[in-house]
Amino acid sequence: MQAQLPELKYNADGLIPCIVQDVETREVLMMAWMNAESLQLTLERGETVFWSRSRQELWHKGVTSGNTQKITELRYDCDADTLLALVHPAGPACHTGATSCFFRTLKAF
Repeated sequence: MQAQLPELKYNADGLIPCIVQDVETREVLMMAWMNAESLQLTLERGETVFWSRSRQELWHKGVTSGNTQKITELRYDCDADTLLALVHPAGPACHTGATSCFFRTLKAF
């Protein structure tokens, strides 16, 4: 029997942001969008699947590069409008080859 999903709040395009964080280091790796189908596939596969806004298609992270993200826990925030995926990454998250997509500093305080 499949578990009942919470009532998540998707935006007008049917998308919800998903922050991806390394479960061991706690480093924020990336942010990507999910729709209901990619969320369901993520839950079924145990690896992140996103919706590519630029390509308008599902995107199984790492399917071509090998840099998959195995989910250990999938959380949602208090407003139910953002997801947090705690993962074991199999390689860099960023398409540039960087471990995290957040490698540039706008300003340090």
